[in-house]
Amino acid sequence: MSSSEAVNPVNPDADDAVWAAFNTNMGVEQLIRFCQEDVERLFRINPYIEYDCFEQTGDKQFHMAGKNSSQTESFQFDVRFDVIELGNGVKVQYQDGLKQSTTFLVEAAESGAKLTISDEYRKLDEIEKQARLGEVDQSIVNWANDLQTFIYNWKRWGGIPPYRWYMQKVWKKLKPTGRRIAYMLIWITVFEFALIALGVGIYFAEYA
Repeated sequence: MSSSEAVNPVNPDADDAVWAAFNTNMGVEQLIRFCQEDVERLFRINPYIEYDCFEQTGDKQFHMAGKNSSQTESFQFDVRFDVIELGNGVKVQYQDGLKQSTTFLVEAAESGAKLTISDEYRKLDEIEKQARLGEVDQSIVNWANDLQTFIYNWKRWGGIPPYRWYMQKVWKKLKPTGRRIAYMLIWITVFEFALIALGVGIYFAEYA
């Protein structure tokens, strides 16, 4: 993953923006579809956000509210936004809040496709900017990391109905802490089944 480009690849003229980019195991068209088919999923993958509300209010219009824990002191947010489908990705245009937009830009890469996430902030005078530093979302690098992992697994396992159902109906709605607990419980269960299978194997090897 990279966020080291000197110029914002989404909007070179942006005065106040942050971005992160990473390669994926999807093709360009598949990655574009992934981004456009479920914008809520893109946001819920962020490990620093807990949502109290994420609802569709109209055609390509949404409302989300919750808590952002990417800073030392977490902060609440409550924003409405429009989703604009682009030829090479999707753009979220906020109606309110400190952010002006979030763009998911898809480009071809040597192997698969590259995804760039870019947050652009509203132009503020220096006094107001300093006063609102506590509202700046600092999660973009971790968000990109988790999104890269999710895309890799979705490409690999997304065609399996039970996996797809779990990720869409259960995992997506869990809070980040709930996902970590669920992950540990799944691996504990797998480990227990492995121990049972080992015990059965030893029994039959000794007494069968």
